[in-house]
Amino acid sequence: MRQSRAGTDEAEAQVNRREFLYLGGIAAAVAATASGSPLAAQVGPPVHLRALQRPPTEIDEATIAQLQEMVRSGQQTYGTLTRHYLQCIDDLDRKGPTLRAILEINPDAPGIADQMDTERKAGRLRGPLHGIPIVIKGNIDTHDRMSTTAGSLALAGSIALRDAFIVQKLRAAGAVIIAKTSLSEWANFRSTHSSSGWNGQAGQGKNPYVLDRNTCGSSSGSGQATSANMTALSIGTETDGSIVCPSSAHALVGIKPTVGLWSRAGIIPISASQDTAGPMARTVTDAAILLGVLTGADPRDPATARSAGEALTDYTKSLDAQGLRGARVGVARAKLTGYSYDADRLLTNAIDAMKSAGAVIVDPADIPHLGEYDDTENIVLQYEFKHGINEYLASLGPGAPMKSLKDLITFNEQHASEEMPYFGQEVFIQSQARGPLTDKKYIDALAKNRRLSRTLGIDAVMTQHKLDAIVCPTGNPAWPTDLVNGDHFTGGSSTPGAVAGYPSITVPMGYALGSLPVGLSFIGRAWSEASLIRLAYSFEQATLHRKAPRFLPSVELPRS
Repeated sequence: MRQSRAGTDEAEAQVNRREFLYLGGIAAAVAATASGSPLAAQVGPPVHLRALQRPPTEIDEATIAQLQEMVRSGQQTYGTLTRHYLQCIDDLDRKGPTLRAILEINPDAPGIADQMDTERKAGRLRGPLHGIPIVIKGNIDTHDRMSTTAGSLALAGSIALRDAFIVQKLRAAGAVIIAKTSLSEWANFRSTHSSSGWNGQAGQGKNPYVLDRNTCGSSSGSGQATSANMTALSIGTETDGSIVCPSSAHALVGIKPTVGLWSRAGIIPISASQDTAGPMARTVTDAAILLGVLTGADPRDPATARSAGEALTDYTKSLDAQGLRGARVGVARAKLTGYSYDADRLLTNAIDAMKSAGAVIVDPADIPHLGEYDDTENIVLQYEFKHGINEYLASLGPGAPMKSLKDLITFNEQHASEEMPYFGQEVFIQSQARGPLTDKKYIDALAKNRRLSRTLGIDAVMTQHKLDAIVCPTGNPAWPTDLVNGDHFTGGSSTPGAVAGYPSITVPMGYALGSLPVGLSFIGRAWSEASLIRLAYSFEQATLHRKAPRFLPSVELPRS
């Protein structure tokens, strides 16, 4: 339903207040810069021009290793790196192309970065992430001056009582969390007609490659910020496609780990059986570094107990440019190709590149039973969401305004002009109608999903063909954002690994019409991250498809 004029005025007033708080956070962070710093002395064209035409810097596209070398050589400090990225956010996110990738700035980030400089001068280096700026998705708890909202106004100002486990690990590693990123609201689990990258707090995000195209989601802001060089790297979360799809749409490397490799404690949940967080980066190397730093058993998440003896703390040992040589790689085609001319064309090129790198290609190597657990996946997610979100909201303490999923539904109804101007909350309502996790319908659905996706699915085809990995296009090129009709997915390959809880990695595979990124997914068995990283790195080094976005207003179509 369209909002009334009065509703529009109220919504605009809310947006203006949110803009004030958002920009105030940047101002507070940037104000921490010394007056004689390079940032304070910047001159140039007006910001609205600089954002689209800003000249590249040595920091753009820099890897973790390159950033550390800049600091070691005295070219940069961790403080100047952090302030540089904050300035990029200021230039690109609410000014210039107005990407709307960021929910909230961490006003303490410059001070934390300065502390990391002090530690370095004292001879203390915590590891590869020491002093490295990073952004995290807005559904991940931090016990600081940033809130955790999943993009919803219902949780505006909600401060977690403690850090998420992976945030504790980030802080211990010396990483500098500079912001929380925008996302598809509630990780895209509110409506069947949603637009990825939209939420009630930040509005609709834009794809930095082509601004009228969608970001995909739900980790939309993490993809935008990393690809547009507003951060060194980022963390996203996935239930089914929410890391790999935005990574594909932004020419990034995204790793969706085995469920249990990273703790989910302190992350606003959808599904205990499918949720995971994971790295999003511009290179396989950086994603591998972040992946290893955040592994570890956590009593708050029983799923991590299964990672004992399986998880590594350093996945960079798998970075082998010759990793494809002799590897058996299966091409999954049935139901995972044929929906996009460009994705199929790029897959053909990728297969040729892997052959040239020495891979043994098994084509086709289709995954059995695809599509046979779509309905039961929805059943499982709805049951688990109701249970998980009620537990999470209860963990916020007695002063939290939202106590249950029912409260969230009521809030959205009462604030429909702000929260539901384009799409509703059908999934919330369907989830609320579900019973407890002891229901036979839930138990049977979960068992079916695991049997068809694991034993009779990924495991079966990999055993049959003696495969090291399965490859397929990650998804279709980004579609034009459509707030009237919602998303326009034509295909994707995230579901088998998501339902199985198995790992997948997407790597840039090329571009549709020269400007829209498309990723190649490597899918494997449980705990096969090291093997997948070896293959993905070899493919990346053989092709080097990643290129920075140009903020085009629309696709440049070839002349006929």
